[in-house]
Amino acid sequence: MEAEFRRVGDQDCKLVDDKYNVEATESLANEALHLPISEAAPIYEQLLTVFPTAAKYWKQYVEAQMVVNNDEATKQIFSRCLLNCLQIPLWRCYIRFIRKVNDKKGVEGQEETRKAFDFMLSYVGADIASGPVWMEYITFLKSLPALSTQEESQRMIAVRKVYQKAIVTPTHHIEQLWKEYENFENSVSRQLAKGLLSEYQPKFNSARAVYRERKKYVDGIDWNMLAVPPTGSYKEELQWMAWKKLLAFEKGNPQRIDNGSSNKRIIFTYEQCLMYLYHYPDLWYDYAMWHAKSGSIDAAIKVFQRSLKALPDSEMLRYAYGELEESRGAIQPTKKIYESLLGDGVNTTALAHIQFIRFLRRTEGVEAARKYFLDARKSPNCTYHVYVAYAMMAFCLDKDPKMAHNVFEAGLKRFMHEPVYILEYADFLTRLNDDRNIRALFERALSSLPSEESVEVWKRFTSFEQTYGDLASMLKVERRKKEALSGTGEEGPSSLESSLQDVASRYSFMDLWPCSSKELDHLARQEWLAKNINKKVEKSTMLNGLGFVDEGSTGLTSNLAVSSKVVYPDTNQMVIYDPRQKPGAGNFQTTTAAGVPTASKSLSNPVIAAVGGQTMSAFDEILEATPPALVAFLSNLPVVEGPIPDVDVVLSICLQSDVPAPQPGKSGAAPMPLPSIPAPSTSDLSVSSKSHPIPSASSFKPAKGKRKHFDRQEEEEASVQSHPLPRDAFRIRQIQKARGTASQTGSASYGSAISGDLSGSTG
Repeated sequence: MEAEFRRVGDQDCKLVDDKYNVEATESLANEALHLPISEAAPIYEQLLTVFPTAAKYWKQYVEAQMVVNNDEATKQIFSRCLLNCLQIPLWRCYIRFIRKVNDKKGVEGQEETRKAFDFMLSYVGADIASGPVWMEYITFLKSLPALSTQEESQRMIAVRKVYQKAIVTPTHHIEQLWKEYENFENSVSRQLAKGLLSEYQPKFNSARAVYRERKKYVDGIDWNMLAVPPTGSYKEELQWMAWKKLLAFEKGNPQRIDNGSSNKRIIFTYEQCLMYLYHYPDLWYDYAMWHAKSGSIDAAIKVFQRSLKALPDSEMLRYAYGELEESRGAIQPTKKIYESLLGDGVNTTALAHIQFIRFLRRTEGVEAARKYFLDARKSPNCTYHVYVAYAMMAFCLDKDPKMAHNVFEAGLKRFMHEPVYILEYADFLTRLNDDRNIRALFERALSSLPSEESVEVWKRFTSFEQTYGDLASMLKVERRKKEALSGTGEEGPSSLESSLQDVASRYSFMDLWPCSSKELDHLARQEWLAKNINKKVEKSTMLNGLGFVDEGSTGLTSNLAVSSKVVYPDTNQMVIYDPRQKPGAGNFQTTTAAGVPTASKSLSNPVIAAVGGQTMSAFDEILEATPPALVAFLSNLPVVEGPIPDVDVVLSICLQSDVPAPQPGKSGAAPMPLPSIPAPSTSDLSVSSKSHPIPSASSFKPAKGKRKHFDRQEEEEASVQSHPLPRDAFRIRQIQKARGTASQTGSASYGSAISGDLSGSTG
């Protein structure tokens, strides 16, 4: 589709930057519906050039031609789209056209229509939505005139055959077709019907069961989706998975039909899938390879040819196609495929050169490959990869190390600035045990490479000396390496000094180290610190990022390797949860609010000052703002092992705790000593009286009419506290529920025996 769609009729232009813009395409198709066919036809042609498998646009196009009775144009359109768009609405439109054309041709026209129905059902008869097509065909056959008994018998036989095919095809209308078939057979002959129906009943049951399973897969498919190149969207991935599941279902032959019929259904499913996932190379490949595994090599080749028309830029599909042709011995077709990858030679990739050299070596011999290499190296797009590939081919396949050495030397003149090429050449020389030339190669390369690009070469040189050199040469190369890389950031300020990391690196082998993993982690952290000793490093990075060590100097890598790009939370403000609180350990000497005496074992959290960087005054302020009743309540809470206490245990302790209640009618609460039980950290004491003021006991005076009830309730509560409660939490809740000890202030006390004045203090 062009970047510009012209609306014929007016001279406005609709600009579309992306030719696969679905919204713009739908809008344009809707506009074409209201235009004369002479103006709409160019629009449809542009749409269908971009979306050749969009059955709804083909149907819209062909119906516009049928409206003006342009039969020749209609036939041309159907010939272009029918076999590539296996969609029921489009094919039913085709049948309408055929019936319209042959309606007045008598017997000859009827025969043409019957052939058209057979043709259609051979392609889309397996569609789950093909039920109406089967029913329409049966109705058409029943309407044919029968001038003799023989013709009537032939018509009944034809109708019976179509019914018997329809009732074993899993479609939405399978049950309706079965009922119609029963009525048909019973109307012809009840005696014959009994035998036929009993024969086809199991087949129908199987088809119906398969329909119900198939429907689960089909329901997840978007039948209005346009075929656009994959963008990785969630919707596209869902559609891809839905089609893969349906294909796997059909390949399993759930109906246990013969292989021919099963393969036909699989082909139909693949063809429908490619209507919507037209730009997915993996599905084209799967389709072709399924044909190949089924023994239909010719069909597989046709699929590959179609795929290259759909995706002409896909190198993967071309290589796969060439592989199939080569595997069956078709050398010349394969060579044409490789030559198509080479193109005009101007934009040829290095990979295309390499694969063609390998193909020539396999099929035409050493000389053909050598001749092409000599031509390919003159190409401006020839990279060092081509030299390496051909040199290793000569060395490993042709057993010609001299030729390989000459190729590497020729490439060195051109690619001395490529560190990867140097390393490949060094590997080749290592295989030849040519240590003299290896050292010479490293010296030549390091003398010409910039220091920032020579890191990997230095590493390989060091590794070579550690493996094959003596101690003096080993130490000398390491010192030279440090001197060369000291200004590149690969080595720290103290890089010129010898370190234990160097020893660990020298005396390691593969994954074997002369130290434990813990020691290795420690060395890696120290190396990282040494490199960043003069840099300003955030505290969070020091805590979390020390495991990241570059292999610049010693090659050590920590087992706790962490990317330096990771953003870590600021742990400076974090209060660490510590369940290991023991009575009498780490207590703070704090002051309390007025009326609450100082306790030797009061609430404490020994980690606050250490982690949060806060002073003791913060803790004191919290205690001063905390009501005495709440302090007493919190002091009775148990020490728990973990962030979430057992609710039943907490309730049981709270119910049995001795928290004195103030006398009703008094304005304040008498001082009460705090039990020597450690309480939770200050992070738990987040509710203060500043945000939730605590009413005094006098504010809870009952109304005059309820004074007697209030006194009776106090007596009951006093009796509850005077008797020990059962240990069973469930039983405690039942007792409290029966007594109806709901707080007078409306706050939930969860069955607490504390009076309403105090239970309301939490707001």
